[in-house]
Amino acid sequence: MRKASRTDGRITIRAWSRRDEDALLRRINDPLIASFLDQVPHPYTQADAQAWFALADERWRDGSMAAFAIELEGLEGAVGGVGVHFFEGLDEGAGEVGYWVAEETRDRGVATAATKLAAAWAFESHRDLVRLQLRADVENVASNRVAEKAGFTREGVLRASRWNARLGRRSDFALWSLLRGEL
Repeated sequence: MRKASRTDGRITIRAWSRRDEDALLRRINDPLIASFLDQVPHPYTQADAQAWFALADERWRDGSMAAFAIELEGLEGAVGGVGVHFFEGLDEGAGEVGYWVAEETRDRGVATAATKLAAAWAFESHRDLVRLQLRADVENVASNRVAEKAGFTREGVLRASRWNARLGRRSDFALWSLLRGEL
């Protein structure tokens, strides 16, 4: 899969690169990100960033995931990330979107715009893609609002879906979907 970028004139999504390391380290070490994205190491270190860049490159090459850095006009460096993981086997033709944005960019439509750009790219570049889904902790009001504003339809709640050690509880996840042609 060829690395790509997209922009709406204000928000740009593009493949991560090693030059993003300082911005990534500065912006991802956020308590809110750490609480809801418990699979992201916290504190996030230089070694974590280097491992992420290598994994993102590998996944681009094998076509299983497209990981984008988010840039916001007027701010230097990556201000977040959005990615699409493509399913295989019986779930082929579907994928899942995930995102995070830095505290300084919240409530500015950055995650919504980046999610729309990533979804449009995914449907255009993968002709067999029929469905994108998105999961957000039901207590993460902002993330659920992003899903709705990006055009996803709430399908239901995956109750006690998985253990979040940082929150010390099993998390319920709202399940959202976007079908080809709905964007």
